[in-house]
Amino acid sequence: MISDAATAIFTAALGAILLFVIWSLRSQKMGLIHKLYLAMAISYGFWAGALICLRFTPPDDATWQFIWDACTNIGGPFTPVLCLCIALTFVKGWEKLPRKAYLLFVIPVLTNIVVWTNPWHHLQYEVFSTVRSEIIFGPYSVVSGVYCYFCLISSIVLLINFARKNPSRLYRLQCLLVCLGEFCPLVVSLIATLGTQMPISATPLSFVVTIVLHGIAIYQLHFLDIKPLATQQVLDWISDCYLILSDQGLVLDFNQPFAEVFASRYGIAENRYLKDCVKEEDISNKTALYNLMTAIESCRESLSMISYEQAVTLPREEGVQKNYYITDVTSLVVKGEIQGFVVIFKDITQLKKSMQQLQDSQTRMMEQERLAFLGQMMGGLAHNLKTPIMSISGCISAAEALVEECEESLDDPEVVAEDYREIYGEIRDWFQKVRESSAYMSDIITAIKGQAASVSADQESSFTVDELIKRTTLLMRHELFSGGCKLVSQYDPRQEITLHGDINNLIQVLNNLISNAVYAQKQTGGGDIVLGVSWDEEALRIFVKDRGPGISPNVRKRLFKEMVTSKGTMGTGLGLYISNAVVRGKFGGAMWQEDNPDGGSIFGMSIPRDRITIGTMQPREEVLG
Repeated sequence: MISDAATAIFTAALGAILLFVIWSLRSQKMGLIHKLYLAMAISYGFWAGALICLRFTPPDDATWQFIWDACTNIGGPFTPVLCLCIALTFVKGWEKLPRKAYLLFVIPVLTNIVVWTNPWHHLQYEVFSTVRSEIIFGPYSVVSGVYCYFCLISSIVLLINFARKNPSRLYRLQCLLVCLGEFCPLVVSLIATLGTQMPISATPLSFVVTIVLHGIAIYQLHFLDIKPLATQQVLDWISDCYLILSDQGLVLDFNQPFAEVFASRYGIAENRYLKDCVKEEDISNKTALYNLMTAIESCRESLSMISYEQAVTLPREEGVQKNYYITDVTSLVVKGEIQGFVVIFKDITQLKKSMQQLQDSQTRMMEQERLAFLGQMMGGLAHNLKTPIMSISGCISAAEALVEECEESLDDPEVVAEDYREIYGEIRDWFQKVRESSAYMSDIITAIKGQAASVSADQESSFTVDELIKRTTLLMRHELFSGGCKLVSQYDPRQEITLHGDINNLIQVLNNLISNAVYAQKQTGGGDIVLGVSWDEEALRIFVKDRGPGISPNVRKRLFKEMVTSKGTMGTGLGLYISNAVVRGKFGGAMWQEDNPDGGSIFGMSIPRDRITIGTMQPREEVLG
């Protein structure tokens, strides 16, 4: 019979289940784990309700006693199966119960059919009674009993194995509670099976512990709110491959992409130590694995994330393919102690290809802009070269005339030595002018040669600001003259400034800034364009200041970020965009723009101090062109 204490417990459990069902049905969204727990609670509610009805049914009313006992099988056989489904959902990360899982409910359904039809075949009970000692079970009871044991034991084994592979304290606590909840009815059922006299209420009372501990794990500890499937989906989203290791380097888990790229090639498997995958004789063939082990040790020592790039050659049908991964190794620290490591591999192969394509495209645009600028300068350069050539020609003609005069006066007694010295002096003067014109032509040719070189060529060297400004002035002299402008250089610092890099890159940038300033200042009638140099503790600033109409706010916010121009059809917008790329890529600096307090704009570049050397010089202000 069922005792009063057991009846009270069943009544309290039934009331709590009814309140829980009402609360659950009002919830807007339930996950699969919550639906299974709700089903388990409802099935146990039928079990408890039937036992309460059985308690108050007269002993001599065999028909109703049989009916209530049959109702207990709605809960008894289904509860262990639902426990197994909850464990599978947690371990496998199911969001929806797969069709094959419904096969687990075949035996409980069959058990209910057998129980309700027992009077015709006596497969469940050969002799039915509410007194445990008087019951004689039929052959089918062995099937249903063994199946209940199978479900409870399988559930416990699954959870223990999962807790062993996942060192998370939360996971282990959740698994412990669920295992204890299922271990209790398992032990009670075994004791009853072995022949110990126990009331029929013993097994259902033991399942109260199951219901309570499952409820704590699911709702108090958010069992499966932080679920393996969600964790895996997040890891798959932020990485292409991932690997989870224990603190001793034991492989606990990895995803399918990691298995295809790394595990299959290097013999990595679950429950195997990473160091066992590398032998001394084949380290050269397992560089990626060796790098990973080195990074893990560095992460262990520094307690910080270690990142590095790893190249992996993969066999393909069309040949071999080289993939690149950014590898991040992070330690899992609990209460100051390392519990394991998470290794995330992000495939950056396509990114590297895209970056290379972008770099190639940018290089082509730089070449196009440079060639376009050289084309614009050709007329000015022809004029600049024509002047010294005509000067040299005139000097040579004058010198020839003086030589002829010397030859004609050789036999003239009136021409004395002093006259010859005067002629020789004049010849030297003409030769000096030839040297000056030749030097000027040489400077122009040097400047043109530097600008004609490919922008992708590496011509790292040292050069001074004086040399930079001198070459820029030579190349821009005709454009300045045509625009009615003069280039004024201002030096506030008292030291000589030497830069480290390719001078031709900065010449191209300054040429573009000065050309823009000439275009802007022509609209206001020309005038002085200031080329200034200053610095602070962080950077050298080289700027070009004009007094043109200025830059509109709409154009200013897009400067250096995209190809924008205020010249209309006269401009392409490439100049400043490419200049910014050159300053950033070649000198590690940045372009900037400010409004000129006197009207117009100030465009400049900032170059880090580690790219310059400062010596002594005198401040000056000089008109350059």
